[in-house]
Amino acid sequence: MNKQFFTATDEEIKKGLTTDIYFERTVQILTKKKISKNVVAEVTCGGIPNKWPWGILLGVEDVACLFEGIPVNVYSLKEGTFFRSKDEKGVRTPVMFIEGDYATFCVYETPLLGFICQASGIATAAARVKKVAGETTVLSFGARRMHPSITPMISRACFIGGFDGVSAVISADMLTIPATGTMPHALIIVMEDHKKAWQAFDEVIDRTVKRVALCDTYLDEKTETLMAAEAVEDLYGVRLDTPGSRRGNFKEIIQEIRWELNLRGYSHVKIFVSGGLTEETVLELKPYVDGFGVGTYVSNGRTIDFSMDIVEMEGNPVAKRGKFSGKKQVYRCPECLRDIVTPWGSDTPVCHGEMEPLLHLLVENGKIVQKPFRPDKIREYVLNQVRRLDLW
Repeated sequence: MNKQFFTATDEEIKKGLTTDIYFERTVQILTKKKISKNVVAEVTCGGIPNKWPWGILLGVEDVACLFEGIPVNVYSLKEGTFFRSKDEKGVRTPVMFIEGDYATFCVYETPLLGFICQASGIATAAARVKKVAGETTVLSFGARRMHPSITPMISRACFIGGFDGVSAVISADMLTIPATGTMPHALIIVMEDHKKAWQAFDEVIDRTVKRVALCDTYLDEKTETLMAAEAVEDLYGVRLDTPGSRRGNFKEIIQEIRWELNLRGYSHVKIFVSGGLTEETVLELKPYVDGFGVGTYVSNGRTIDFSMDIVEMEGNPVAKRGKFSGKKQVYRCPECLRDIVTPWGSDTPVCHGEMEPLLHLLVENGKIVQKPFRPDKIREYVLNQVRRLDLW
């Protein structure tokens, strides 16, 4: 065993080795007893974290890869589709379902849920932050808060959720966008001089990279900001990452800096802030800044508690207590975004016209039949939906 990190490989996940043991034992029992049951198992959630009214489904492409080569059918909402936990009648909304011999796919329940629970939670938090920020730039700075093996997933979820850029190199490469960032406090400390660090960045780093100076290492933020504006000819902006113990009233600090920059002819210099930002602080600071670097609040966004349950067996509706039996379709009105869950095969409901089905075939007998979309196209799809949604 040559693995250095405590992570599962793609091959191990595809083999079902990340499953819970009771699924392996279930397969052993069903195989021994020669029981083969064709079932429909749907994925729903009882609620969305923080009592948010909607979530963004992400991880669908991972699920497609997981079931590639497995003789089952998978139906799902499109990657990036917004969903509600229940429809207007209180019926849980299926975001996807699997149909096939249960013993064939039951070990994949654990990784399936893992793929969508965390990514959807991050994408939902990101979408809410971006909706609050509006046209103000929001960058993903949260890679360092989570396990590095999932850095690309976190950044992808943030970007698709609406963030404008990501700081992690591998993530930017996968998204085919430039990595975005400024400079660390460590550079200023090692160079032992604010001005030298800012000027070295300006001298060494490629000219396509915007010059943004970090201005809160040793001195007052206003003092350092004006020093940077004078020291770097093409200064694009400054970043304030002031620790909580030194912030006082952060909004008033920013307002003061903006005033002093404008007064001295530096109205073009933008102000970016980072460090412990949340949906609430983004809303508070939005009128006074040009961009946000958001990290832990989104990368550690609460997972959405999806579960998978059998709702049909050999064509007959079945379900455990607390679940709605039967294979289902989800319909949405394209005008008012109203959702209705119906038994599969029912007549298409009507609202402001004919409603649209949301669950589409993703994997057919182990073959992926939906072509994946580019991340920027999914992001655009998410942003267009979220513009029409209320935060509460």
